Amino acid sequence: MSKYQMFAPALPNIPWQEKPACSINSPLWRYKDNPIIGRNPLEGVARIFNSAVMPYGEKFVGVFRGEQTNGVPYIYLGWSRDAIHWDFEKDKIPFVDEEGKPFMPIYAYDPRLVRVEDTYYIIWCQDFYGAAIGVAKTQDFKTFVRVENPFLPFNRNAVLFPRKVHGNFMMMSRPSDSGHTPFGDIFISESPDMVYWGRHRHVMSRGNNWWEGLKIGGGAAPIETSEGWLLFYHGVTNTCNGYVYSIGGAILDIDNPSIVKYRCQNYLLTPEEWFEERGFVPNVTFPCATLHDPDTGRIAVFYGAADSYVGLAFGNLDEIIDYIKDNSKVTADDTEIGRR
Repeated sequence: MSKYQMFAPALPNIPWQEKPACSINSPLWRYKDNPIIGRNPLEGVARIFNSAVMPYGEKFVGVFRGEQTNGVPYIYLGWSRDAIHWDFEKDKIPFVDEEGKPFMPIYAYDPRLVRVEDTYYIIWCQDFYGAAIGVAKTQDFKTFVRVENPFLPFNRNAVLFPRKVHGNFMMMSRPSDSGHTPFGDIFISESPDMVYWGRHRHVMSRGNNWWEGLKIGGGAAPIETSEGWLLFYHGVTNTCNGYVYSIGGAILDIDNPSIVKYRCQNYLLTPEEWFEERGFVPNVTFPCATLHDPDTGRIAVFYGAADSYVGLAFGNLDEIIDYIKDNSKVTADDTEIGRR
């Protein structure tokens, strides 16, 4: 019997591999046939990475960062029956405005995909006279209507919660600069209508741990559990050979998610395999999505690897939460309400 509960629709066809005997030092383990998406996945696209997936009917749907051969990133749609082998639509997602007229961003990257009630939201980073957040909504994955930009530049790594809290939408983001941002904390904002955003709160500062000492940012949409919101996020350190991106874990208060209850001082995944260490941007593991099944406690984490590939890792809810709690170290910035 599970120690903790996960509140989400059942997903009996979640991709899964059992934990290998050699897996140590983390509650996550990698899919043995990684990467699940390699280079040159479709015509005109050199690399797919930092992408998000979720169930849709009997299949899985995904929004994928496709780095075109001309170097400009856009978002592409993909479909799969097992969430491992993907077929991609050859054209970019055709975003429109609220009048149905074409409204394509200049560029778009690092998408997240979240369902709130009966609507699916795609959130990405784009140009809004500087790096900022773009949002679109769909109910059928045929029509994609852009909504208002939630925040001013400069901002990245927006992650929407999968349900409203106290009647409002909740979105995490990471204020940044126009470059590679050698700083960054996670903040949270709320909105009654996905148009007007306010009540901004600080969630987490960059950590004192070596792997997240430079900056942090939101990753996959939080998972609602009996212990709180389970968050997979990315942490960055700077080395003599450049940035290293690792995956971390935290648990946020269920009613006030600007409060961090537990924060793991160890990374959950860090670049170790060839496809994580070697690529267009080496030494990157960047979480963007999870699939999760409450009946079994199984969690599948999808992550970008070295800005070149998509990787897949697995974990069990009980083991992940226990590991985060057993290795938790929170600061005053983490545990306060985040308002000053």
